[in-house]
Amino acid sequence: MRWHRIGVLGNNLKSCYYSAPHLQPTRRDFTVLAIESSADDTCAAIVDSSRKIHSNVVIKQHTTHEIYGGIYPISAIGLHQRNMPYAVRRALDDAKLDIVKDIDGIAFTRGPGMPGCLSVGMNAAKSLASALQKPLVGVHHMQAHALTPLLSEWPHEPQFPFLTLLISGGHTLLLLAKSAKSFELIASTRDESIGRSFDKVSKLLQLKWTALGPGDALEKFSAEGDVSPLPIPEFPRPLRGQLDFSFAAFHSHVNLSIEKVGGYDKLDIPTKRGIARAFQTATVSHLEEKVILALEHCRDRNIIVNDIVVSGGVASNQYLRGRLRQCLLKLDAEASYRLSFPPPYLCTDNAVMIGWASMHRFLDGDVDEYGIDLRPKWSLEDL
Repeated sequence: MRWHRIGVLGNNLKSCYYSAPHLQPTRRDFTVLAIESSADDTCAAIVDSSRKIHSNVVIKQHTTHEIYGGIYPISAIGLHQRNMPYAVRRALDDAKLDIVKDIDGIAFTRGPGMPGCLSVGMNAAKSLASALQKPLVGVHHMQAHALTPLLSEWPHEPQFPFLTLLISGGHTLLLLAKSAKSFELIASTRDESIGRSFDKVSKLLQLKWTALGPGDALEKFSAEGDVSPLPIPEFPRPLRGQLDFSFAAFHSHVNLSIEKVGGYDKLDIPTKRGIARAFQTATVSHLEEKVILALEHCRDRNIIVNDIVVSGGVASNQYLRGRLRQCLLKLDAEASYRLSFPPPYLCTDNAVMIGWASMHRFLDGDVDEYGIDLRPKWSLEDL
């Protein structure tokens, strides 16, 4: 089988020409089977260059990890090994496609992420690609999050350069996206990510996980019912005026607030909810401040930014979405800034974003060798 290099016309992806020695060339879309296993979700999906999502399979592990209060690596690796063949088979079945005839390329998450988990997806992708003689692309996980709105917001997708806020369990980053493969870091966290902070506070308050995990449980708990009239000690405002994040102080403050009322056993539901709501308000305010500083930073450098992309698992938080919209309207009443969020099912880890992020490389003929290695630690600026 031979496949031909394809170019990119602006944001409109060309269809590919597929040919075999005994066939005349026929025009069709380039179709990618993608695999994602960077943390605790086993994911497989099929997406093509026309932006059609043929299938999207996500097998979660929450019932296993909830008892540990977070991802337990050994269990995560074992479950990926068990679930990956089923995820790939289901992705093909849901799409009603044949891996030999209909799949043009195979993509996987190369990094960053948990090394043992990443290796399961990488080995599956490399084995399939080499056995079937398909081109292979290893994708940066956070690049995939950043580019998701170019798929989900079409035909009104963000235009480069845009500011991207990537917020997840493992990362909190503000970057200037100059192109699909060129990113400039503006701010990152000095300690833990916002997602990690949400998870820790959810554990401190002993909240039961939802289908989306502990952070989602905290968001939903905060939105329900009444809060205690007892005052919650004012949360800190770390790194005020600086283009960097810090979230460790927020979950530490929750710990002190619990101790102040005499420990967890002394907490009633309204008081727990008051603490959860105050924590969520304070962390989102921290994000708002840094987004405004980043926009000012771009303006001072005469970089025109009209689009702001917010993605990653924490971007599914509806309270955060509403607050950021209000923040930008307050900053610019004429609404010259466009705010983009992927739909919630494409915020949390998924293979659709991996397939889409690989597309520009497949179409440019920029593919990887089958012996490619993992990059568990990998800066977006190193793309």
